[in-house]
Amino acid sequence: MHTLSQRLAAESFGTFWLVFGGCGTAVLAGEHVGFVGVAIAFGLTVLTMAYAVGHISGGHFNPAVTVGLAAAKRFAWRDAPGYIVAQVVGAIVAAAALWVVASGVSGFAASDGFATNGYGDASPGGYSMVAVLVAEVLLTAFFLIIIIGATSARAPKGFAPIAIGLGLTLIHLISIPVSNTSVNPARSIGPALFAGGDAVTQLWLFIAAPLVGAAIAGVAFSGLFGKEPVDA
Repeated sequence: MHTLSQRLAAESFGTFWLVFGGCGTAVLAGEHVGFVGVAIAFGLTVLTMAYAVGHISGGHFNPAVTVGLAAAKRFAWRDAPGYIVAQVVGAIVAAAALWVVASGVSGFAASDGFATNGYGDASPGGYSMVAVLVAEVLLTAFFLIIIIGATSARAPKGFAPIAIGLGLTLIHLISIPVSNTSVNPARSIGPALFAGGDAVTQLWLFIAAPLVGAAIAGVAFSGLFGKEPVDA
């Protein structure tokens, strides 16, 4: 059994890698790999960290995942605040590191684009607030369904990180043009703090929508398919 401090460290490291790897691909290599490459990068960050440290903390790397698993009675609510703080800290540190690297080229300005999320004029495809809200709630809910199902005691052993990583890749393929894809409040908070402007004023949606979608999925999955013992 790992200590709480070890689990929180794993969550910070995993979220750091998700933000630095996923957002870093968008910021540093986006023009070369396109949004398909960015989608694959986000999936790979979760897949690799789920195998690397998922056995330590459960591999949430996302406040919405923590809330969804708690709602599904698969994670203890008492540990949720610590997990969420660790995830947000990891995301902010990753965004800071990415800002340092990206600033190494002349003409860079985080306000011009720093893999932030948005709606309306801040949406890559100009999608409305309602469209982005629905997409973020729905896609986060399905992400939690994938996670809860793939990590069930009744699921095939050892394959959960693959299903979860591919699920996140698919989510990004669907919604990068819509919102630049959040489904993760920590992932949205980190870059937004450095970009400012609409990224900060619209941040409320990318905190609220994933949490709502995750909680709905957690309760629905538990109600429909039964409960499992609370972890740790």
